[in-house]
Amino acid sequence: MITAIKQKSSKLKITAIFIAIILVLASITAAFKAKELNRLYRVITLFDENNIVENFRTMDEILPYQVIHKGQANFEFGSNIKSLPESFKFEGRDINVKELFENTGTTGLIVIQDNDILFEEYYQGNNQDTLSISWSVGKSFVSALIGIAIDEGYIKDISSPVSEYVPALKDSGYEGVSLKNVLQMSSGVRFNEDYADFNSDINRMGRVIALGSSINEFAASLSSERQAGEYNHYVSMDTQVLGMVLKETTGVSPSNYLEEKIWKKLGMQSDAKWLMDDAGMELAFGTLNVTLRDYARFGRLYMNYGNWDGQQIVPEAWVRSSVTPDAPHLQPGENSLSTTTWGYGYQWWLPESPQGDFVARGVYGQIIYVNPEKKTVIVKSAAYPEWTTTHESNDIIVAFFQLLANT
Repeated sequence: MITAIKQKSSKLKITAIFIAIILVLASITAAFKAKELNRLYRVITLFDENNIVENFRTMDEILPYQVIHKGQANFEFGSNIKSLPESFKFEGRDINVKELFENTGTTGLIVIQDNDILFEEYYQGNNQDTLSISWSVGKSFVSALIGIAIDEGYIKDISSPVSEYVPALKDSGYEGVSLKNVLQMSSGVRFNEDYADFNSDINRMGRVIALGSSINEFAASLSSERQAGEYNHYVSMDTQVLGMVLKETTGVSPSNYLEEKIWKKLGMQSDAKWLMDDAGMELAFGTLNVTLRDYARFGRLYMNYGNWDGQQIVPEAWVRSSVTPDAPHLQPGENSLSTTTWGYGYQWWLPESPQGDFVARGVYGQIIYVNPEKKTVIVKSAAYPEWTTTHESNDIIVAFFQLLANT
């Protein structure tokens, strides 16, 4: 009798422990799902007018990231503060400068000329230490890393197919597509980059990342729609593929490569952050988070064609090729072989009316403007919710930057 009671008690304890384990696992699962759903909500509402400014400076609260550490040296710009013009002419219209920057969601603006800061202001709660997300401005950083990797022998040349370096891209739209075609947004891959379309590929990609799936697998799932190298069609996954090539060839993460080859050599003032997916791969298509002055330091590097105070960080020939459209479908101006009137190089933009200048630009208003001849770098961070419906703002802002460079 006593033995039976003990056996029954023991079974009850085991059952209780089993139930407790189930409850703990259920709680963990619920917590994970809650976190996942919250992240999905943050991604879906990322560009909402009421959230966009705060979201753009707190992206590290939404997704995992890797820190890019600054070095011991610290490069400082000089100071020669001046006022901006109150207005300027654009296509016969008077443009009020203050209203222009207010109306385009500007969160920071810095003007560098001859290594001096001529103007620096922050808006909407940002400051000198704010890490602002770059979006597609970050593509130009990836281009620099590709140039360095080629120079160091990790990558043979830009004519080689990306699927040669990344086996996962075989049987995808990227199979056989050359590195050069990918660099020039001419991969021929089918991709809808319309941020205003909830069901577009770019928005579908955001939801994939939010739910914890692999960005590399998403890139490898894309198919081709036209012959590579003949048409300029902007595809953010082209840059993700460049990130995949970097990781496969160098054997280190794009973050570590950026830290070693650029960040620690330029005397950056702050650590940066590169967002990742849950598999630990950088979202190479444009999720670097950097201070305005450090964006300007990168601009200065390209202003001097990859040379940093006597040290060639990025090969000069690579920089020059990066900002020189070399085919009809890449030329600035009206062009039936392109989806834009801007010219395109290796992940750098050329204005429709170029003046030897070039631009890194991101969705919702981020810009690094570089004019080597005028020794000018201008950086604008922004969170402009109406960007998708008023693309003329890029032309107006760059026209103003050209005016400043020539003043």
